Amino acid sequence: MNNLYIGSQILNFMSNVFEAIEQLPILAMETSAGPEHNLMIGGSDSPTLQIDPKRSRFPCCIVWTPLPVISWLVPFVGHIGICREDGVILDFAGPNFVCVDNFSFGAATRYIQINKEKQCCTIPDPSECQIEDQYGENEPGRDIKTWDDALRKGTQEFQHRAYNLFTCNCHSFVANNLNRLGFRSGGWNVVNLAALIFLKGQWVSTAAVVQSLLPFLIIFCLGVALAGSTFLTYLGFFTAFLVGWFLLGTYCFKSLIQL
Repeated sequence: MNNLYIGSQILNFMSNVFEAIEQLPILAMETSAGPEHNLMIGGSDSPTLQIDPKRSRFPCCIVWTPLPVISWLVPFVGHIGICREDGVILDFAGPNFVCVDNFSFGAATRYIQINKEKQCCTIPDPSECQIEDQYGENEPGRDIKTWDDALRKGTQEFQHRAYNLFTCNCHSFVANNLNRLGFRSGGWNVVNLAALIFLKGQWVSTAAVVQSLLPFLIIFCLGVALAGSTFLTYLGFFTAFLVGWFLLGTYCFKSLIQL
């Protein structure tokens, strides 16, 4: 009887969660919708600048998707990429490998679109903006003329980088490119970048919300039902370890996590 009661409580809880998800302010992305529903960059009417999730095109955007297993336990951790002006996604997916137009771990579920004219200093000019120069004296970052120039240089650099989940990962790649672009004057790292996409990222669709959160909800409910406080304790330790590692590596031991 106790098991049946617990099971019914879990089902009721999940039902309430899904009802709440349906009420989230989701931005429906329909390519056939009218102009008021099409997200453009800088007000341009060019069809090449429209966001089109069906074709995985997110011009001048940061995109995010959940990671298998890790995101099932810690839903704010995921895989991240940055997109060219034509919307093609670039992501650091492995040692010496930047994936082009084939987002690792599935379709993007969240995104942030960047106004490159207003938010980026693609042509460094001290009279207009201050960009943190995190590159060497000979590093080309001063001859960047377009958004794609910056991403091309970042891609070339990370094609010679070893991949490591804890020290040099997809967030390092995106942060490197944002600093190169001078997005909001630079200063980006894996921590504030993760916070940005978690707090400001827009969902692609209702299905994207379910895809991102459903595994976590299922595992969380089963864990609480079967193991109770023990599960919560281990989950808390795992979350604290991940968050603590990147906080320490970013702000205390600055050479530990590469950008």
